[in-house]
Amino acid sequence: MKRIVSLLLTLVLSFCVFGAFADEGYEIALITDVGNIDDQSFNQSSWEGVVQFAEAAGISYAYYRPSEDSDEARLESIKAAIDRGAKTVVLPGYLFATSGADAQAQFPDVNFILIDTEPSGGSLPNTYSIYYQEEQSGYFAGYAAVKDGYTNLGFLGGMAVPAVIRFGYGFVQGADAAAAELGINVDIKYWYCDSFAPSDDIKTKMNGWYSEGVEVVFACGGGIYLSAIAAAEEANAKVIGVDTDQAHVSDLIITSAVKQLTNSVVLALESLYANNGVWPEDMAGAVVNLGANEDCVGLPTVETSWRFNTFTVEEYTEVYEKVKSGEIVISNSTDAAPAVTNATVDYQN
Repeated sequence: MKRIVSLLLTLVLSFCVFGAFADEGYEIALITDVGNIDDQSFNQSSWEGVVQFAEAAGISYAYYRPSEDSDEARLESIKAAIDRGAKTVVLPGYLFATSGADAQAQFPDVNFILIDTEPSGGSLPNTYSIYYQEEQSGYFAGYAAVKDGYTNLGFLGGMAVPAVIRFGYGFVQGADAAAAELGINVDIKYWYCDSFAPSDDIKTKMNGWYSEGVEVVFACGGGIYLSAIAAAEEANAKVIGVDTDQAHVSDLIITSAVKQLTNSVVLALESLYANNGVWPEDMAGAVVNLGANEDCVGLPTVETSWRFNTFTVEEYTEVYEKVKSGEIVISNSTDAAPAVTNATVDYQN
């Protein structure tokens, strides 16, 4: 009885539908993690990929929001989507490792796309898991900032999980490379706040950094960028966003180190449906790591998001192509801080 009530509550409180309608239900479903599809992050960007593909292909689609932040609620929403006809389910974010593992086993005839995570215990053939080369996005952000004239930088990381570390170490590598090209030295303060939520303590830390001369902070991890922005507003300083293009949040965000979640979802769905609704052999159960070669990481180049003073899109494109060709190699190691020649890094953890 409790299980039935839970499922009904999920349907009543969480079920939201956008896009094409079908009497028998909705063929592609996205399940949000703890937020909604307007979170300006993983849920929204992944949802935009679903909408883009489904509307172009004339396929019905919907999203479902779990009733609470738990693996059980997420699995109930997955089941609700499948009960409504979902043949493909998109699961954005690391919180789906457990529920995704359960769902792929319980529904072997349903296709799953996991974003920035993989099923705990391993992937089955009906699942395709996508990770990103965060070190590349971080590199581009650090490189661009130094090329634009910033010489005193900060990296504010959330929890020291591999993705955040790769962003940070990539940022250090990019800043160091640009400094070496310019024949200058740069300073970088580096700190993990052990949280993905904004707080007064984080803001106070950033106030201290800005008062000590930091010009721009790369805020990497959930909502902690809000604390960095609050401090930057008081100091008239700058911030670099992460994961998605966050330029709309504040004029102080000069760029964002993004993962092209929308493009990633579209590419996956295109491959799936081009193969008659089953994963191609090289994608079935695969765990991939997308980067510049797939145009799935980088900096946003639209005019409203490009807020550098001297560093140009053309210069960015040039370094981007060097990464794609292998001329520039960026370490993705999380075991030890990268070696630097023209950067002094103050690791504060």
